Amino acid sequence: MQREVKFAGFGGQGILTAGKFLAEVGMEEDKEVAWVPSYGPEMRGGTAYCTVVVADRPIGSPVVNTPMDLVAMNRPSLEKFEPTVKAGGFILVNSSLIPDRVQRDDVIEILVPCNDEAIKLGNNRGANMVALGSYVACAGVVNLDAVLAHVKDAFARKPQFVEANLACIRRGAEIAKEQMAEAMA
Repeated sequence: MQREVKFAGFGGQGILTAGKFLAEVGMEEDKEVAWVPSYGPEMRGGTAYCTVVVADRPIGSPVVNTPMDLVAMNRPSLEKFEPTVKAGGFILVNSSLIPDRVQRDDVIEILVPCNDEAIKLGNNRGANMVALGSYVACAGVVNLDAVLAHVKDAFARKPQFVEANLACIRRGAEIAKEQMAEAMA
């Protein structure tokens, strides 16, 4: 098994953190992982994306031009990276910020209102955690419980953020499972 995903959006959306958490959980589960971040020079508002590879065998190259999956957190990311996703993969769209639909019929489209759900849960900065939970539920590359445990550890020094982030991950997974069930029906 080898699965590649590109998380993409604006700087400040927690794109790199979501990808890094996925890679770290993969390592905790004794999988082979690669995490390659890329971002513009701006602190917030510039482009940010990362590629994560999770595999059960050695990874030949961390450079991925055609990922199996895409998590697009803003419209420019969807427009730029949609054509690069492999046929048969899926594109998770942050429908809170992207009114467009995926233009391809050879991938599965998953619409998750990441920002709206995070705000409903009282976590204005938790859209990335909604997206992470959604991705894990769709791809199944790591165990969702392991992601939840990792988030508890990652925010151990900031306990006021733990429950809000866990709620976002759980909600993202719930929405994505519903969407995947509909897409497969």
